[in-house]
Amino acid sequence: MIFVGFGFLMTFLKKYGFSSVGFNLLIAAFGLQWGTLMQGWLHHLKDGKIKVDIFSLINADFSTATALISFGAVLGKTSPIQLLIMTLLEITIFACNEHLVTSVLQAKDVGASMTIHAFGAYFGLAVSRVLYRPGLQGDHDKEGSVYHSDLFAMIGTLFLWMFWPSFNSAIVGNPDGQYRAIINTYFSLAACVLTAYAVSSLVDKKGKLDMVHIQNATLAGGVAAGTSADMMIYPYGSLLIGFTAGIISTVGFKYLTVGSDFCIIKSVIS
Repeated sequence: MIFVGFGFLMTFLKKYGFSSVGFNLLIAAFGLQWGTLMQGWLHHLKDGKIKVDIFSLINADFSTATALISFGAVLGKTSPIQLLIMTLLEITIFACNEHLVTSVLQAKDVGASMTIHAFGAYFGLAVSRVLYRPGLQGDHDKEGSVYHSDLFAMIGTLFLWMFWPSFNSAIVGNPDGQYRAIINTYFSLAACVLTAYAVSSLVDKKGKLDMVHIQNATLAGGVAAGTSADMMIYPYGSLLIGFTAGIISTVGFKYLTVGSDFCIIKSVIS
């Protein structure tokens, strides 16, 4: 999900395919290391040493995901050095925010929809606002897609879609909860796909599918189900979550994605 899913998902921009996959690898490689240190200092420090295990590596993956989500808001507008600085700051703040949400406030967020997806999206908005300059306004012809860029982006979508149940269930502490998280996420994703396809066709004047909706709105069910994935919400609850997420995401893409805000709104809605 980290190296293939997010990397190829951002190749939808016709002029930034190399930047998407290449910078994604750079951010992920750096983020995994810095995330391991930050998670270790806050959660896995014992006798002055950081304990490294599968659980800490998964948490480092999670922290890296926040930076990759924010990356979608500034893709094509930042240099590698700027992205590394953003990753350094974001993972640091993420670790503190996660500690506050899960340890201090004791909020239930097993799939990290609040601490990863919402945090990453709004951090990306903040970074884009900091980097904004009025003189950069102008034509945005590079924000579009072409046939092969949409095709590559679908590779990322499929990877993310297939592995999202494991993402939501990775840190569940008991087998029963993991099974529920997997099942609930699958149902939510499946319902979201059908809804996204139907609504995409419905809002288009010619009744055609929009590839932006297919690439992103089909994943909204996994994000929406994350917080309650291991809870006893039953299949109908999962289906309802996916159904609602598919509608909101597709409609949001259709009516909120305008002009230079394309990548930002794309990141937030995703």
